[in-house]
Amino acid sequence: MSMLSKLKQFKDLREQGKKLQGALSGETVTTRAGGDKVILTMDGNLSITAVAIDPELLAPDKKTKLENAIKDAHNDALKKMQRVIAGKMQEMGGFPGMPQS
Repeated sequence: MSMLSKLKQFKDLREQGKKLQGALSGETVTTRAGGDKVILTMDGNLSITAVAIDPELLAPDKKTKLENAIKDAHNDALKKMQRVIAGKMQEMGGFPGMPQS
């Protein structure tokens, strides 16, 4: 493969990446954990945009339960968003050099 074709492929990959980023910018997932006492929202850039915690979990004796609920909510949101990202990538035809499923 010539250097010119590699540069074109790299440019195409960057353009597809920008399109994917734009497509994901409006996506969000919301998860609940700790018996719905922790609610977490994540956007398509994998940033946490909102966290709501039931005041009951703010008591000092509930510290471990709160920590676990936040961790569980984050992990669940991340998995959900990864599925959204994979779906968007598939809709866009994947990326050059990546196997199609």
